[in-house]
Amino acid sequence: MHSSRSGRADEFYTQLSLIEGELKHYRTHFKGKVVLCNCDDPFESNFFKYFAINFNSLGLKKLIATCYSTSPIVYTQLVPFNDEVSKQEPCNRKPYKIEITEVTDENQDGRIDLADVEYLLRNKKNALTLLQGDGDFRSAECTELLKRADIIVTNPPFSLFRDYVTQLMEHRKAFVIIGNQNAITYREIFPLVRDNKIWLGYMSGHFWFAVPDTYEEKTTDFKIDENGQKWRRMGNICWFTNLDIEKRHENMTLFRNFTPEAYPKYDNYNAIEVSRTADIPCDYYGVMGVPITYMDKFNPDQFEILGDSRYHDGQDFSDDINVINGKTLYRRILIRRKQNEGGTNQ
Repeated sequence: MHSSRSGRADEFYTQLSLIEGELKHYRTHFKGKVVLCNCDDPFESNFFKYFAINFNSLGLKKLIATCYSTSPIVYTQLVPFNDEVSKQEPCNRKPYKIEITEVTDENQDGRIDLADVEYLLRNKKNALTLLQGDGDFRSAECTELLKRADIIVTNPPFSLFRDYVTQLMEHRKAFVIIGNQNAITYREIFPLVRDNKIWLGYMSGHFWFAVPDTYEEKTTDFKIDENGQKWRRMGNICWFTNLDIEKRHENMTLFRNFTPEAYPKYDNYNAIEVSRTADIPCDYYGVMGVPITYMDKFNPDQFEILGDSRYHDGQDFSDDINVINGKTLYRRILIRRKQNEGGTNQ
């Protein structure tokens, strides 16, 4: 979930299917861990719902969720039973946190579901408490929670993505978060990608997010469902993580052969242009410029990242180098294939 704390339209609620589809690949990482969802209203966030329902199957030690401030989306999954919270008008609700150390089958129906989580929140008075501050992930209060957590999983505000990742790296935290793939090119993010400190997860593409009723209707990538809930479809969405996953060690299958005609060099830099990830040549060991979407296939054992079309050779240049016949192309990532058996540099 996003917050509107930046003054921008920054409130997007992640579908449970998107969370389940990604996190099924990380299950072994969560055993015995404290998970923090620090941009998530516990009563509306599907991140909280996912971890609460799967608390036992994942073997979590503790689940913590915090929200920033009043949420514009009404209760859709859980109802707050804590007196301090439930007495508040939705428009005046203060930020709060939930800490859970166990989830049991309270209604004895043979499974853990939202009914059991509701029972826990209703009867475990100390599970839900108001925060003293505003709930901003950068506040001293929330930073202390961050220090106590092992893995951070959430959908941080896109407009604060730089600040959010910077904080995670400063505190050396493991994480799985949603962002825009274009964030790869941010000055603060790209060095982390280049140096293999963060990488892309499994799922990427165009995904639907629930948005507040205050969001204006759009002619494209917008819908209202049968319950009156507004939805926006966002493009170039991906997951960022620093947890090791199998996908990161899968080699791309390369089947194109290099020819100077098919792969022209840039006007102002000694690298060839590869306009589609699928067209990376199998027999070229020089520098190549590839689309940002290549990062979804990146294996650090197969290629090395040298820079992008603006940040390269240890410098931040004002002009992009991805120019062919005088025309500047979309942003490119500069890569070079690593030596393999029988390979030679060209």
